[in-house]
Amino acid sequence: MRAIQITEFGGPEVLRPAQVPDPVATGGLVPIDVDSAGLNYADTHQVENSYLAAQQLPLIPGAEVVGRTPDGRRVVALLAGGGGYAEKALAHPSVVFDLPDDVDDATGLALVLQGTTAWHLLRTCAHLAPGESVVVHAAAGGVGTLAVQLARQWGAGRVIATASSPAKRDLALSLGAHEAVDVSTASTADEVRDLLVEANEGRQVDVVLEMTGGVVTDGSLAALAPFGRLCLFGMASRTPPAPVDAGALMATSRAVIGFWLVHTLRRPGGLRPAMDELLSLAGSGALRGVDGGHFPLEAAADAHRALRSRGTTGKLVPDVRRRG
Repeated sequence: MRAIQITEFGGPEVLRPAQVPDPVATGGLVPIDVDSAGLNYADTHQVENSYLAAQQLPLIPGAEVVGRTPDGRRVVALLAGGGGYAEKALAHPSVVFDLPDDVDDATGLALVLQGTTAWHLLRTCAHLAPGESVVVHAAAGGVGTLAVQLARQWGAGRVIATASSPAKRDLALSLGAHEAVDVSTASTADEVRDLLVEANEGRQVDVVLEMTGGVVTDGSLAALAPFGRLCLFGMASRTPPAPVDAGALMATSRAVIGFWLVHTLRRPGGLRPAMDELLSLAGSGALRGVDGGHFPLEAAADAHRALRSRGTTGKLVPDVRRRG
């Protein structure tokens, strides 16, 4: 089968087209003929082996696919350990979800990983309450575009989006953000804090969804109100924030919460509660995935470059059936 395989760790240049053997379904895994795959920022970490879980070579990246099962069902599936950038993939039945006809491939792919991440960040980690303020960093990205909409759906009093360009900030506003600001040019934590507080009409914020790292994390923590929650789910800048001072957390009644989607699979129902609600919202038109563009499988390296340069919005989709 056609696939994108890496045989050495590195940047986008290591993503190369290859012909590899079809995967063999064992242990109850579901074989899927792939139509479309999803591209996530985590894939860029996977390729350079800087992800939360150590990777093994050779590796086919990609964490989710839309395709058909042998009995003809159209499904979206989450993959363990990669395998999505290929014509065939295997998934555990607990993370294979029937995809309704009124949900397109890009939306289905966005929901199964980025959507469930946004859902759990707001519900499980932040325990968002109606009327609270929410900051969504990288609000034009895959998780961010969905988190903005869900925060509004669930009664956030004020949703503040951050994004690095006017077009991205306009997108966040169109999805329901009350305010959109640029923190990418801030060089200190104090500058980030002041931008967020100003965007919240001079008040400290209740919830921050953060995946940037460095001074953005530091400033976001400083912007929290008492009982505010900073939910960390990435480090796109590859720059770690300052170490958290436990005494300072107690003195300000703030919380820092890490999140990795894999742990939700161990909870009762796994991803099913999140996916049921997300698919219902998408089918009714109350939640929309932002299609960031389709590209041939062979163009995966270019797509990774665009993602790392912040030149994309929404969900990027490798169109596996399209030849480049």
